[in-house]
Amino acid sequence: MDFVPHVARCDECVDLLVDYLEGSLAPARARALEIHLELCPSCWTFVSTYRGTVNVARSLPVDDIPPELTQRLIEFLKKEKDGALHSS
Repeated sequence: MDFVPHVARCDECVDLLVDYLEGSLAPARARALEIHLELCPSCWTFVSTYRGTVNVARSLPVDDIPPELTQRLIEFLKKEKDGALHSS
């Protein structure tokens, strides 16, 4: 069995998130991130929320999202990310 170090810090989890969800993260690095997510409830919640938000956003036509709602969503996600990182 190969040794796979887990992602040591929550900020690394955030840095790798987009590549992970797009499937472009190297397999060993993806596994390391998955190990971190198994061990860190805050990051798991953040990734789950982010993934759900991306899925919902992809299903909506761009014209259906008013600019003020887009801005509120961005602000919410930034606050959520900061809260998730500070609680781990």
